[in-house]
Amino acid sequence: MPPVIQIKRAYDAPAKTDGIRILVDRLWPRGITKEKAAVKQWAKDLAPSTELRQWFHHETQHWPEFEKRYKAELKHNHEAIEAFREEYREAGHLTLVYGAKDEQHNHAVVLKDYLDHLFKK
Repeated sequence: MPPVIQIKRAYDAPAKTDGIRILVDRLWPRGITKEKAAVKQWAKDLAPSTELRQWFHHETQHWPEFEKRYKAELKHNHEAIEAFREEYREAGHLTLVYGAKDEQHNHAVVLKDYLDHLFKK
C-alpha cells in the first residue's frame, strides 16, 4: 500500500499524525531548530534547483511555468527519486516539510503530486 503523503509548513507544530517528517527545501528554514523541525531526513536533492527557486521567487504569475520546470527537474533526478521511493514505499504516513509562506504555490505541492503518482505505480 503506498504511503499517505501530506505537506506541512516547517513553522507549524509537528503532530503524531505527521508520520515520517522530511524537509524538502534546499535551504534550512530560518529560525527553526532541528528539534523544532522534528524531521527524519533533509532531502535537499528533491528540492528545486537553486536557479529555478531564484527564478520563481514565489511570484504566483510564474506558477504554471514553475510547475512545468520543476516536474522536468524531478524527471531528470531519477536516482534521488527512486532512492526516496524505495526507502519510503511502505512508510504509512509521510509529511513533506517546507518553509514557504504560500501554502498553495510552493514546490512541496508539486512534489507531493509527483510522489503520489509515482508511489501508485
